[in-house]
Amino acid sequence: MYFGGGNYYYLILALEAFCIIHSLRRGTQQKWLWILIIIPVFGSLYYIYSEILSNRGIRAPKINVEAVINPGAKIKRLEDEVRFTDTFANRVKLADAYLEAGLTDKALEIYKNSLTGAFAENEHVMAQLIVAYFEKGLYNEVIPIAQKLYKLPQFARSKAHILYAKSLEFTYQENLAENEFKLMKGRYSYFEPRYEYGMFLTRAGRDDDAWQIFTDMLNEQSQLSPVERKSNKIWFAKAKDELKKLSAAKKTA
Repeated sequence: MYFGGGNYYYLILALEAFCIIHSLRRGTQQKWLWILIIIPVFGSLYYIYSEILSNRGIRAPKINVEAVINPGAKIKRLEDEVRFTDTFANRVKLADAYLEAGLTDKALEIYKNSLTGAFAENEHVMAQLIVAYFEKGLYNEVIPIAQKLYKLPQFARSKAHILYAKSLEFTYQENLAENEFKLMKGRYSYFEPRYEYGMFLTRAGRDDDAWQIFTDMLNEQSQLSPVERKSNKIWFAKAKDELKKLSAAKKTA
């Protein structure tokens, strides 16, 4: 028995069973099942950290009060910091603030100029470049940068991956785009990419497939924790709106 038997044995069995059931529900069993079976203790702890705590919105997001109340003051402060201490970190913080404020051209200039020397392949800057290029409609610029980040584990669930899939679609590579959207599917999770997949299907005229995506999302709400429902409420609201539009389209067809 694990840890010499006793109550620990049943505790570990329960923990392992929870992780296996959770993985099966999300459709990630191919990645996790053998890990959980072969090394149940450390496998279960690592599963909880990587699949639940790190990625499911358990931790409350940090809110930058200064940026919400007075975004101009934040940008002015960061510009002063760059003027007095022109470091890579300070420049990127300023570019991030520009991007958040909708000053995309200014953000792009800093990001592009920052990818030099030791920072030529900086993951954060490249991911932000994807966002900035997408916002400018420069989809052909998004694709090669995304392909450089593609094999990184964090890319799979990132905003950059969603924008990569949409950029493929908007450059008439619909089959490749759909393959990327499918990679981001999973039950009881991945609600933003699933919503975007539904929108992709809608734009492709595949209303029945889109209907199924949005319906599945809404049906899973009751099985989520209150924190999970709250962190994903925007995607549930959007999915509900799209279902209304699809329903109205069916009635007028």
